[in-house]
Amino acid sequence: MQRGAVRHSPSPLQFPQEPRPKTGVLITMDTFYAPPERASREELQQKLRIISDNPFLDSLLKSLSGLIAVLDEHRQILTVNDNMLKMLGYSDADRLLGLRPGEALQCIHAQEEPAGCGTTRFCSSCGAAIAMVVSLARDKPEERLCAATLRKDGKEIEICFQVRSHPVTFAGQRFLLLFLQDITNQQTWAALERVFFHDINNIVTGLQGTADLLSCSMADPNLSSLLHQLVLRLKKEMDIQRVLSHTKAQSYQVALQEIPVIEVLREMRNFFAGHPAAIGKLFIFPLAVPQVKIVTDCSLLQRVLTNMVTNAFEATEPGGEVKIWLDEDDRSITFCVWNRQVLADEVRLRIFQRHFTTKKGPGRGVGTFSMKFFGEQFLKGTMAIQ
Repeated sequence: MQRGAVRHSPSPLQFPQEPRPKTGVLITMDTFYAPPERASREELQQKLRIISDNPFLDSLLKSLSGLIAVLDEHRQILTVNDNMLKMLGYSDADRLLGLRPGEALQCIHAQEEPAGCGTTRFCSSCGAAIAMVVSLARDKPEERLCAATLRKDGKEIEICFQVRSHPVTFAGQRFLLLFLQDITNQQTWAALERVFFHDINNIVTGLQGTADLLSCSMADPNLSSLLHQLVLRLKKEMDIQRVLSHTKAQSYQVALQEIPVIEVLREMRNFFAGHPAAIGKLFIFPLAVPQVKIVTDCSLLQRVLTNMVTNAFEATEPGGEVKIWLDEDDRSITFCVWNRQVLADEVRLRIFQRHFTTKKGPGRGVGTFSMKFFGEQFLKGTMAIQ
């Protein structure tokens, strides 16, 4: 690994998979979140007959667009509409009988626990799982945003759903109507717009201020150099934003150069000297910095570090402090950023997942994703939460 980026956390624990029984009585297993019980094949077929004889559900499945599934109270699929069947790549809805939504969609976490979808460590922060559990518990509709990583054709894809879970009762039995809307493109463009204008505005503001000073006084010869650096950074930011809009590594050309690590920290100090997120807070630097150089793409490294520090400041109370320092060993340099805020376990598990966010509003869930994406895919480092 080249000296210079970030360090990777250990792989998540792997749990043995067990086949799901097709017949027998209700099965009870352990869970990290939603109830693990499953209905037997016979029970599922009985419930399927109930909804098959219901003209309202039949009309609903045929008339509404989007992705629709009918589940039992154990969150197991009984039937789906044609759009969802096509999206899942099945020709026969019978093959979905008894699966849970994450299993049918091939969520990468769905099989990490014997009881499947809804019962893993990741499910307590899954919008779809939360919507189903809450709607069943409160007996009223619940809508959530679901950021999911699915496995399709041997590849992992990031997708974002708007999920609405609506409990209904027929023939004395409880069912769930699950409505899924793929809003991945909307989220991607909203995030691009939010991040692009925010980051470009920061750079242009610095460019304007430096240009104003340069026009008033030529006393400081470093101003022209700083102005030149800001112009170059603006150009690189345009290239970086283009990558974020497509997530295609081939659309960005990494420009490696040798740079002292002390220069990297100096850039961080200058950038956050007047940053809105840092106002009223302390930015603490190490007393001693290793006198070493790294080979990296300076623009990408600065962007990753800027996002790390910005997130730390945004989660820090007024008067609080954010620290940045370096750890060095024989093979690597690690850039470390710290603040006092503790991440909840469910957030820690998904912190680098695209579209996942704890903040309200569209266009979120890109900052931490871009840290890992650029830090690992381009800089060949590794990213971890300690």
